[in-house]
Amino acid sequence: MTIRIEDSNASTPEMRAAPRNLWTAMLRGAKHRCPNCGSGQMYERYLKVADRCGTCSEELHHHRADDAPPYFTIFIAGHLIVGGVLAVEQAFHPEPWIQASLWLPLTLVLCLLLLPRIKGTLVGLQWALRMHGFGDPADDGHALTGDGPGQVVPPAVASHGVRQAPSNLS
Repeated sequence: MTIRIEDSNASTPEMRAAPRNLWTAMLRGAKHRCPNCGSGQMYERYLKVADRCGTCSEELHHHRADDAPPYFTIFIAGHLIVGGVLAVEQAFHPEPWIQASLWLPLTLVLCLLLLPRIKGTLVGLQWALRMHGFGDPADDGHALTGDGPGQVVPPAVASHGVRQAPSNLS
């Protein structure tokens, strides 16, 4: 899936028109590679995203993964581990200490393996969708709220200067 962004605030016509392949960027991120070139390292350390790619100099510090990688990691690992616990319990009826000694280390290892891959996938997603400064230099991370520099201000807000919640009481 190729995403084409038509943004009148982008600095150059090439920047507005350059397509970014969503799946390629996410796959590169999952492999800990730069979503732009696919050859540079995404991480400086375990979960510390590099400020820029060492190969193509693409800036990566814009990412806003926040709480999403741990959430998805817990979601995926929880489903796999709970399914395994239930299957082993139904088939073999082991003692609780055997279950704990088997599943606790597996849970830890699975979470530690999934977390950087999921974070890389989300950084690749943000890069492909030009979120949080990955496309428009005027965007400072307010792409979804519409209240950052370079964002289009609705006429009602611009005329009053204050954003008001919509009233549905009429």
